[in-house]
Amino acid sequence: MSDNSVSKPKVLIVEDDDEMRRGLTWRLQTSGYAVVHAPDGVAAISVARHELPDVVLLDLGLPAGDGLTVLQRYADLPELSAIPVVVLTGRDPRTAEPATRKFHVAGFLQKPVDNKDLLEAIEHALRGETTLPDTTTPAPEAFVPGPRFF
Repeated sequence: MSDNSVSKPKVLIVEDDDEMRRGLTWRLQTSGYAVVHAPDGVAAISVARHELPDVVLLDLGLPAGDGLTVLQRYADLPELSAIPVVVLTGRDPRTAEPATRKFHVAGFLQKPVDNKDLLEAIEHALRGETTLPDTTTPAPEAFVPGPRFF
């Protein structure tokens, strides 16, 4: 007998590719999450405001406002600014991941994503943790010898 009084964490999947959205939905629902969808940037805002998900899984390449625009709108709206966002994209991570950092995303995943990595990123986000590498500690500087005195 299941206890229906315990609500499932709700994930908003913002993805324009139907096949990808269906696959992500199945993976999350079979792992115990409630899932809602938004196919583009405009819907990502309206669905999030209406549904108030526990976490957002956001593609960056979207019609009607790309993922970076969605991140900016979420940051500007008090009711959405605290919702953790995990970015899931096919864009080059060398440029896409740094562009998302100013929005304090909880995670950054590259498509195609392994199920274990996906579920771990969402669990971390729900706990208020990030899966991004820490860039606040500067890399050690290379040793540069000083002048020699003979």
